[in-house]
Amino acid sequence: MPSYFQHFNSPVDEIKLPTKFTFPFYYEPNQLSKIAVKELQNYLKTQNDFEHNFGLSTSNKGLVIGKMFGVLVIENSKKEIGYIAAVSGKLAETNTHKKFVPPVFDMLTKDSYFLKEERLLNNINQQITALENDINFLELKETYQRETAKAKTDIEEKKIALKKSKKERSLRRIKAQTELLQEEYASFQKKLSKESLEAKYFFNNVNRFWEHTLKSIKDELSIFTNKIDVLKEKRKTKSASLQAYLFNQYQFFNSKKEAKNLSELFKENPPAGAGECAAPKLLQYAFLHDLKPIAMAEFWWGKSPNTEIRKHKYFYPACQGKCKPILTHMLSGIEMDTNPMLKNPAIGKELEIIFEDEDLLVINKPAEFLSVPGIHIQDSVYTRIKQQFPSITGPIIVHRLDMSTSGLMVLAKNKHTHKSLQSQFINRTVTKKYVALLDGNIKENSGEIKLPIRVDLNDRPRQLVCFEHGKNAKTKWEVSERKNNTTRINLFPITGRTHQLRVHVSHSLGLNTPIIGDDLYGKKTNRLHLHAAFLEFTHPSTKEKISFHKKAEF
Repeated sequence: MPSYFQHFNSPVDEIKLPTKFTFPFYYEPNQLSKIAVKELQNYLKTQNDFEHNFGLSTSNKGLVIGKMFGVLVIENSKKEIGYIAAVSGKLAETNTHKKFVPPVFDMLTKDSYFLKEERLLNNINQQITALENDINFLELKETYQRETAKAKTDIEEKKIALKKSKKERSLRRIKAQTELLQEEYASFQKKLSKESLEAKYFFNNVNRFWEHTLKSIKDELSIFTNKIDVLKEKRKTKSASLQAYLFNQYQFFNSKKEAKNLSELFKENPPAGAGECAAPKLLQYAFLHDLKPIAMAEFWWGKSPNTEIRKHKYFYPACQGKCKPILTHMLSGIEMDTNPMLKNPAIGKELEIIFEDEDLLVINKPAEFLSVPGIHIQDSVYTRIKQQFPSITGPIIVHRLDMSTSGLMVLAKNKHTHKSLQSQFINRTVTKKYVALLDGNIKENSGEIKLPIRVDLNDRPRQLVCFEHGKNAKTKWEVSERKNNTTRINLFPITGRTHQLRVHVSHSLGLNTPIIGDDLYGKKTNRLHLHAAFLEFTHPSTKEKISFHKKAEF
C-alpha cells in the first residue's frame, strides 16, 4: 500500500503544536490545519489525476457533485509533522486515489462480494421492472380497474333499486290491508314474497356475475403479481443480507486498535453512507499506520447541493448523525479540545429590560444566550427571569430567539397574557423585523424568499431546504446599506421556522449569502450578526398596539 503521508510544502517548524486534538463537531481550524487545507485546495485546482464535475466550471460535463474533503495533521514514527487527506464518499466513481487515503472498507474493488451481489440485485430490479412494464400486465391492470369501477357502479345501482322495490312492496302491503279481503290479502302476501325472493335472487346473480368476471381477470393478473412478489421478497432478503455483510466489514479502530463495526456503533440501522465521510477515513489510516493525530479540519469543495447549505472552501464540522457514534469510538482515549456546547456562553452577560408592566416584559437578549434551558446548560432567559421575578406565573416564554441571535423578546407574566401573546404569534399578527449583516453584496434591493425547511436528520440542529417534506417558510427582505463587500439587510419573517432567516439568506435558492458569523451556514466570527430589532403586538389587557425598537450593535 502506498504511503499517503505528505510533508508540508511551506515551513511549519516554528508553529507550536496543539496540546489537544480537534473537537470534531465544533471547531475553529488551527494554523497547521489551515496550511494543510490550503495546500490541498491548490492541488484540487491544478490536478490532472482524476476528472470530477464539482460545478466550478461551465466547461465540465456530467452531474454536478460537490464534495467534502478533510485533512489530518499527523506525526509519524520519525517525529516528522505532515498531513494526510481524504474525501467523503467515492470520487470520480472510484475509491482509489493518489492523494487521498482509502476508505475504511472498499466495496468497489474489482469482483468484490459487494459488486457481485449488487449486480444480482440490479438483475432482480430489471426483472421486476420488465414485469411491471409488460404490455399484457398493464392492459390487465387497466381492465381490472375499469371492470372493478363498473362492478361497483352496477352493484350500487342494483342495491338502490332493491331498496326501492322493497319500500314499494311495503306501501302496497299497507294499502292491501285496508282494501282486500282476508283470503285475497293472503294471496297478495304470497305474491309480494315471491317478488322479494326474485329481486334478491337477481341482486345475488349480479354480485356473482361480477365476482366471476373480476376473478378471471385477477387470476390472469396474479400470474404477473405472484412473480413480482417472489422477486421483491428475494430482493428484500438479499438486500438485508448484503447490508448486514457491509455493516460487519466496516471495522473502525481507535488509538488502542480496538475495533467496532457499524452494527455495534449504531443502536438502530446506520444511516446511509455511515463510515464513508472523510474524518473516519483519516483516523482509520492514522491508527493502522501508527501515525499520531495532531489536528483535523474538513471543508466543502464545489457547488452547494440543492438541499443542504454548503459553501465552496468553507470549513464544516463532522456531522452528528453519521459520524458522531463512529468518531466517539475512534477518538476514545485521545484528549480533545473542550466541547464548546458544554460551556455557558452567557456568563457575565445581563438581560436588558426594555419595558415592564403587570402583564409582560420586553427584554433585549444578548447574543450567545439561550432562550430556554438546554440539555447541558440551564442558564437562559427563562431561568434568569424566574430568579429575578419569582412571583411570575405561567410558561413565561412566548417565542424564542436562537442562542446566537440577539434582540427583542416579549415575555408573559401570567397565563392570560401568555395565551393572548402566543395566539398573536400563531396567527401571525405580530410584526417582527430583524437586522442582519451579510457576507457579500446583494444586487437586488428587496424581495421575498419562499423555501420550505425541515431539520437535517443526520446533522441536527442544521436545517435543510426540502420541497417534499419541508414546512412552508416565507421571508421578506430589503437592503438598507452596502459597504466593504457586506450588505446590511432588514428581514421580515412571515413564518417562524427554526433557523429560517439563516437558511433563507444562505441557501443558493435564497440570497446565497450567509450572515457574517453564522457558524452553521457560513463562517464563524466573533458573533452571529443577526438581531431582532423591532417588535409590535397588541397588549393583552389594554388592547392597544405597542411597538419596541432596539438598534443592532454591529
